[in-house]
Amino acid sequence: MSSSWQVCGLMVQTRPENIAAVSAALNALPGSEVSASDAATGKLAVVMEAASSRALLDTIESAREVTGVLAVSLVYHQQESTGEETP
Repeated sequence: MSSSWQVCGLMVQTRPENIAAVSAALNALPGSEVSASDAATGKLAVVMEAASSRALLDTIESAREVTGVLAVSLVYHQQESTGEETP
């Protein structure tokens, strides 16, 4: 049996006055966490993880649709696959 794990880092841009609302909305997305923010510039560093690339892409698309989000930039992506080893 094999499994997959996907993780990515995103930079999300919003207006400074929207940073709290956008942060809350991003934290509510499955597998998402705002790990750092700069209230003066409206920039958020977001980590997302999912079990498949499709689920991860869907969550990234949901982040783009959050009210107040101006831009979403992918800065890191890693995929890990594990499976049963055969001798």
